[in-house]
Amino acid sequence: MKKILIITDDAGESFEILYAQHRFREAGYRPVIAASQKKMLHGVIHDFEPGWTTYIEKPGYLIQADMAIAQVRPSQYEAILLIGGRAPECLRHNDRLIKIVQEFHRRGKWIFSICHGIQILLAAGLGAGRTMTCYRNVRFEVRQCGGTWIDRQSVIDAKGKLVTSQTWESHADFYRDIFAVMGG
Repeated sequence: MKKILIITDDAGESFEILYAQHRFREAGYRPVIAASQKKMLHGVIHDFEPGWTTYIEKPGYLIQADMAIAQVRPSQYEAILLIGGRAPECLRHNDRLIKIVQEFHRRGKWIFSICHGIQILLAAGLGAGRTMTCYRNVRFEVRQCGGTWIDRQSVIDAKGKLVTSQTWESHADFYRDIFAVMGG
């Protein structure tokens, strides 16, 4: 069975993690969650409340990481998905993870990013000259790294092998694009 690598950690967005697991399983892939350690992760729930200028955060689901990032071998996976939430602000400092994302790029494998997952992609140096989307309050980082931010639910970059999306509210468009580019 073909495998998809899902990258997250504590404070990863619960809905994005669980939805990814289910959608990839439904499509016949084996999703594998990698985090800083193989452990039970503390997910979060980000929601949009009337009157707030940004999201609010609540404790989310406990989700088991299948393996530590240090154990990942990119050759074993069809694609990588960088989950949002607050986890990317820490994960983008993980040198091993940055090398993994760069290796997916070098091998011409698909890279998917949702919400704040873009912070990892940008830390890997893969933003320049790319057209992307992400959570709107991270768009500054896209532009600072030489990318073009588009206010759209999901964006397939014309340079290839990159699909980005804004938030869990983008799931329908994001996964429609993912499975279209992966051939099913």
